[in-house]
Amino acid sequence: MEHTLRVFASIACAILLLQGVARAESFDVAQPASKSGQADPHQGADRLFGEIRTYLAATDTGAVSRPRDPASGVLAAASDPPASGSSARAPSYIDPGVCAGCHTQEAQNWAHTTHAKVFTLNPRNALEGQQCQACHGPASEHLRNPLNKTTIIRFTHNGGTPIAQQNAQCLTCHRGGQRIFWSGSAHEGRDVACSDCHNPQANFSARGLTAKRSINETCFQCHATQRAEFRRRSHMPLPEGQISCTDCHNPHGSTTRPLLKANSVNEICYGCHAEKRGPFLFDHAPVRDSCTNCHAPHGSNHEKLLVTAAPLLCQQCHIQPGHDALLMTRGNMAGSSFPDVRLLGRACANCHSQIHGSNSPAGARLQR
Repeated sequence: MEHTLRVFASIACAILLLQGVARAESFDVAQPASKSGQADPHQGADRLFGEIRTYLAATDTGAVSRPRDPASGVLAAASDPPASGSSARAPSYIDPGVCAGCHTQEAQNWAHTTHAKVFTLNPRNALEGQQCQACHGPASEHLRNPLNKTTIIRFTHNGGTPIAQQNAQCLTCHRGGQRIFWSGSAHEGRDVACSDCHNPQANFSARGLTAKRSINETCFQCHATQRAEFRRRSHMPLPEGQISCTDCHNPHGSTTRPLLKANSVNEICYGCHAEKRGPFLFDHAPVRDSCTNCHAPHGSNHEKLLVTAAPLLCQQCHIQPGHDALLMTRGNMAGSSFPDVRLLGRACANCHSQIHGSNSPAGARLQR
């Protein structure tokens, strides 16, 4: 409607300028007398032209509807423009090519990413066809006032855009699937933004558009304790590149507290260690309860990722009188006066070799 009014106003102005005062008077424009006492044919047209120009300028500031002065019939003065940082009109989409005029480096980095290929070559809908504005929102107000942080969606912690709004932009396309439990997850509750782990503006990683070269390095930005655990003598083969954090964890949310990809720690471990799953004729209760009762999942300074060295680990539960709870000292180590088998080799597992469970009819003590 506004665009139509502007077109009609421009056409009317051109006609009046050509036809003179007679046509101008039909538009109810006052005609001041010239020095000779007769109406000047050019003054009426000039005045109407100025009025229309004022109206067109007013539409740019949002003051579209203005009453006429009852005495002269001239449009009233335009209202004051909106204060800085506010806009009377809803933002609209602009030509996607305009963004690269200022954001040249960002456009060059983005041009090689998966998002760029999809949005420019094969957009699935009208929103993706807006390219930059598909994520950052309509940019018309940002173009008018680039210094106002509220006119565009910025994917940084100090950009003025709430984290929830930033993540909502990503979830417009990336909802469901692995992100079905994002709402209420540990990362969402701690105001972790998608852009903290992902960088859609550049290809730093082989997949996932992660903020660092690999998934593991991206996680280690916050999880420094786990980084240290993986550097211990006995550790999961993550530093060697054989596994990644996402083999066990779902960073986008899970039904478990540590964001596991399964319902329990044991189900995660059984994915690789199927021989420990069972069922066994004779179970070892701590194993059935949780693998982490005996093993540190990321790394340990004891062999086989044990949380402490055997036989001390076993004696945390087996404290009944007899050989189970005998105190082992330096005198019982190899080469000492009274060497004991429980301090040699695999310690208790020298005899109780089927420590995770046994299917032998004679395996009640997990010895075979």
